[in-house]
Amino acid sequence: MKLNEIRDNDGARKGRMRVGRGIGSGKGKTAGRGQKGAKARSGVAVNGFEGGQMPLHMRIPKRGFSNKAFAKDYAEVNLGLVQKAIDAGKLDAKAVIDQAALRAAGLARGGKDGVRLLAKGEFSAKATFKVAGVSAGARAAVEKAGGSIELPEAQPSEHEKKTARREANKAAKA
Repeated sequence: MKLNEIRDNDGARKGRMRVGRGIGSGKGKTAGRGQKGAKARSGVAVNGFEGGQMPLHMRIPKRGFSNKAFAKDYAEVNLGLVQKAIDAGKLDAKAVIDQAALRAAGLARGGKDGVRLLAKGEFSAKATFKVAGVSAGARAAVEKAGGSIELPEAQPSEHEKKTARREANKAAKA
């Protein structure tokens, strides 16, 4: 036996059935889909439908919760990449580096809640950042290089606002 003589066994690979090719083929007209109904139409795959019986995903009890809807969406930017952009002239270290500047340099993608600086990589430029968040390592690296970081004012939470209102109302009544 040689390499050019190697073949599959007879019947090992079955060709696909060509449906809807005339009455004589045995799979013409309705092409094996029966008549009418959702499954006879195109574009229908009823996942999880069990013929009217309560589906498994609805029989099993619900557990836990997800805070995903309330999670902040930050564009994460590493200091090493910022340094690379400054060296390449894409960012001006003398100007304030904010989300718009990082996006223009191609470093910040997405992040509807702002930019968060992370400490990966070396950073040596004296720069001022105006960002939504910063890791402890990134803050230390920027300050060590002689730069500064400006964060937005922390807004009080709903609970804190409610407590303050309650206290104000009590004081007004007394």
